Amino acid sequence: MVVFPNCKINLGLRIIGKREDGFHDLETVFYPIALIDALEVLPSGNSEIEFTGSGLAVDGNTADNLCVKAWHLLKKDFPQLPAIRIHLHKAIPMGAGLGGGSADAACMLKLLNERFRLNIPTPQLMDYALQLGSDCPFFINNKPALATGRGELMEDIALDLSAYRIVLINPGIHINTGWAFTKIKPAAPAGTTRKIIEQPVESWKDELQNDFEAPVFEAHPQLKAIKDQLYAGGALYAAMSGSGSSLFGIFNTKTDIASFQNKNYFIKIIN
Repeated sequence: MVVFPNCKINLGLRIIGKREDGFHDLETVFYPIALIDALEVLPSGNSEIEFTGSGLAVDGNTADNLCVKAWHLLKKDFPQLPAIRIHLHKAIPMGAGLGGGSADAACMLKLLNERFRLNIPTPQLMDYALQLGSDCPFFINNKPALATGRGELMEDIALDLSAYRIVLINPGIHINTGWAFTKIKPAAPAGTTRKIIEQPVESWKDELQNDFEAPVFEAHPQLKAIKDQLYAGGALYAAMSGSGSSLFGIFNTKTDIASFQNKNYFIKIIN
């Protein structure tokens, strides 16, 4: 059985406060985009779970892979879950603010639920997903959503960017999310993200803010340069996704990406 986990971009990302549990309260819009990995599950002839990968290299131990963790998480409550072989082909850049690992984990939960008829209802799947990552529950429903809390409290929003062209650029810089959070001073935003997102895309430039941009751009000026180039190329709105380092521009016309290709960046154009 093969599924194709897609990633997301953040439209705005405000860090509102520090919580007693060590996490932060935030406000953002998660928007799914068509950049995908491929995840395959097959029966295993062994008693242990097996994992292989291709595409982009995945750092770390196999036991730490979120797909493997998803299997172990369900195995605790569903001991009848058999050992499997997992193959993950990575095309979504990692450490890039796109939620690729979370998407893989959420798809693994859904795949196991369907393949082995575990009959886990969606709210419970989202509870399992939250144990794997703050943005992991989003990928269970995988629809545009306004996210609050630590990212797990979601409200569906009527947002459709299919009439626009999205240019996604990742320059291959890894941003440590923990470090990025240490550079943020939480503060209540002047306006709500929901109200801003309901306005025309052209108005987002001056109002829809990602709080991580200031510290990340200071540490990596080349990321600020990419955002400036996206606007110079005609983007209606450009921003960093999550804590970076991916940036995106929303266009209503074609744009020249030759200046980015010359730097050997990862580029995906989503029509």
